[in-house]
Amino acid sequence: MTDQDIAKQIQLKHITQIAEKLGLNSEDIDMYGKYKAKIPLSKINLEKAKKSNLILVTAISPTPAGEGKTTMSIGLSEGLNQLGKQTTVVLREPSLGPVFGIKGGATGGGYAQVLPMEDINLHFTGDFAAIEKAHNLLSAVIDNNIQSKTNSLGIDARTVTWKRVLDMNDRALRNIIVGLGGTTSGVPRQTGFDITAASEIMAILCLSDDLADLKQRLGRIFIGYTFDRQPIYARDLKVEGAMAALLKEAIKPNLVQTIEGNPAIIHGGPFANIAQGTNTVIATRMGMSMSDYTVTEAGFGADLGAEKFLDIKCQSAGLAPKAVVLTTTIRALKYHGGADLKELTIPSVAALKNGLPNLEKHIENVQQFGLTPIIAINRFVSDSDDEIAAIKAYAESKGIRVALAEVWAKGGKGALDLAQHVIDVVDEGSSNFKPLYDWKSDVKTKIETIAKKVYGADGVDYTALANRNLRTIANLGLEDLPVCIAKTQKSLSDNPKLLGRPSGFTISIREIEIAAGAGFLVPISGDIMRMPGLPAHPASENINIDNDGNISGLF
Repeated sequence: MTDQDIAKQIQLKHITQIAEKLGLNSEDIDMYGKYKAKIPLSKINLEKAKKSNLILVTAISPTPAGEGKTTMSIGLSEGLNQLGKQTTVVLREPSLGPVFGIKGGATGGGYAQVLPMEDINLHFTGDFAAIEKAHNLLSAVIDNNIQSKTNSLGIDARTVTWKRVLDMNDRALRNIIVGLGGTTSGVPRQTGFDITAASEIMAILCLSDDLADLKQRLGRIFIGYTFDRQPIYARDLKVEGAMAALLKEAIKPNLVQTIEGNPAIIHGGPFANIAQGTNTVIATRMGMSMSDYTVTEAGFGADLGAEKFLDIKCQSAGLAPKAVVLTTTIRALKYHGGADLKELTIPSVAALKNGLPNLEKHIENVQQFGLTPIIAINRFVSDSDDEIAAIKAYAESKGIRVALAEVWAKGGKGALDLAQHVIDVVDEGSSNFKPLYDWKSDVKTKIETIAKKVYGADGVDYTALANRNLRTIANLGLEDLPVCIAKTQKSLSDNPKLLGRPSGFTISIREIEIAAGAGFLVPISGDIMRMPGLPAHPASENINIDNDGNISGLF
């Protein structure tokens, strides 16, 4: 059966029953129908949250074969619940771009899913729409001020860095000209669209403590300069209040359920290759306020989502994971070992061993933060016993815990061994989180620390534009911000063709964007795009709906 077939067989519990597992009654939640709800921020209890055990799920470098990080996170939370640990899984919301593009949905798979999967993958509770509207309100106000004769701040349109956003993969909108059509239609200038997940508003929502903090961060968004070189921020346009008003519901975390009827909180959805790739601080704290264990994931590999989770989110919010689950698949390891994509289901211990250096680097990355990794082998039908034995032997030689997880096929039962390893690591107290760099270091030191220690690069090259950006950052007094490097997810390097564990390479930084509201800088490496395109045969070709409203083709 497909993921959607499995999901349709499940008799969903009313959302009030799920809320009861978190100690909430029907008056404590804002219901969106029978199976979805929002939780008010007043339910966060920071003292209780300090006692919860935060578990981070990450992965090796992604491949076209898929790794199943979200599926693993959900399955692990089910397994922990089965072992008597009150557990909530906290995830990101899917973006319509990948849903209709090449990746598909983001609600797990098999018997490790969050439900209702159709609703979550398609619009959900409208959070992305609210973020998009708040972002584009600022865009409209900027262009209106440039056009204005009576309320002008004297913005130099050539310096405006703020684009527009759309929650769809649409390469035709990467670079556009606005203001055409005469003097009544605005001032012509070059701009473009990013995907909503890459919006600074998304990053701000994900890192805000509460509504007041959200509004302050919105006001700190850097726009550009006036003609006399004075910096302009969103607060200068008096728009942060209206933007926050658009986000008053979106800031509340969303409550849904897993296939086994356990709580799942889903909130925020930044991509880890172009943003911080983690769910909201508010959602994580909410889960930790009501659970013994809180399982969360960070996008793509440990070089991207996990690094940003640890260096940015954990530092900002005062969080510290007790263990890190490193998701891997035999198929992915063989791909990193040089096997052709069409041959990944053919057993090959040799190809697998050739791919182990990628796993090794991600293990090292986790350990650099003082955290204890646990390898989770996400099992597929094509995996041979010899291949599984080879990974276990490797893990044993390195003194790393390893568990075979069959969460797609068995749900929580397939994660009991992994869940017990997690409990043991927490009980041992072997993790002692420490960030990789000091935020007060200069910007180049922070970038080069990540490039050398996490990616394994020999050094970093900066274009003339990137060096100009560094001077701008210094002039604005923003050098103490952390860095959120935009990099391909396909390789530890910034070259997607360098698989495995590449060496002898440099990272190229072509420009550095300022996300002063979110509270970080965005060095952009290689050819990474912030507005993806659709493939030749997008997933939308398979999605349909019948006269009874039943949706098909989601995966």
